[in-house]
Amino acid sequence: MRAGLVLIWLLHFLPLAMLARLGTVLGSLLYAVVGKRREVVLVNLALCFPELSAAARRQLAREHFQAFARSVLAHGILWWGSKEQVCDLVQIEGLEHWRGLGGRPVILLAPHFVGLDMGGIRLAADYRLNSVYSRQKSPAADAIMIHGRTRFGQTTLYARQDGIRPMVKSLKSGEPFYYLPDMDLGARDSVFAPFFGVPAATITGLSRIARLAGAVVVPCVTRERADDSGYVVRLYPAWSDFPSADLEADARHMNAFIEERVREMPSQYYWLHKRFKTRPPGEPSPYQ
Repeated sequence: MRAGLVLIWLLHFLPLAMLARLGTVLGSLLYAVVGKRREVVLVNLALCFPELSAAARRQLAREHFQAFARSVLAHGILWWGSKEQVCDLVQIEGLEHWRGLGGRPVILLAPHFVGLDMGGIRLAADYRLNSVYSRQKSPAADAIMIHGRTRFGQTTLYARQDGIRPMVKSLKSGEPFYYLPDMDLGARDSVFAPFFGVPAATITGLSRIARLAGAVVVPCVTRERADDSGYVVRLYPAWSDFPSADLEADARHMNAFIEERVREMPSQYYWLHKRFKTRPPGEPSPYQ
């Protein structure tokens, strides 16, 4: 782990174009050698894109590994580059959808695309923006994640394991929240909502936090540019009909929005995660 972090630090001195080329090569290598995670990606793609041929899904999986590796190497700029370099790496679009809300508490819904950290750190370079993270098993990884996401001094990170109370409190105090609610975290506080037509354990935190804090949800999606020259974080219009009185309906709403964005850039969603590991009673895991 430490050797990998040192390598990423060293590589951040290279031009972004060279980092992108190295990332593409690294991603191709990872696809070839990391068999267990490759199988996770292929299972996810088979569930979500059954209309594609096996060859097309393998190609999509390879492209995902490449996009993931490029994002990993670009983290050297995020974590150790100057603010100017971070701003060059990531552009912002749709800021008016957030800044025009008249001081209301705001949750930025940030799905798990490979550019997730790019968007959060770029916005935090200019704005107060709190977020949530999961404590890592590696102390080194935990420390560098906290450093990277708080390095501009305008971010407080709350551990996911501490529940939603700190998030609600920060929102009520007027501090926006960058929230990542689209991973399978088990059955607790989750409902099964369709994602690409497959029941997926979906945490209800977005709906519950928005209701408790009186917050408005502004979707916030980061994508890699088509020419691999950096990233764009795009903010979308605030949801006017969210939250509702139905947690399951809200989970379906969120998953449907994320699915639309995934279809726009399928190689950039975080397919390495076992999104469907928690199953309805009696249904076996697809990853066995």
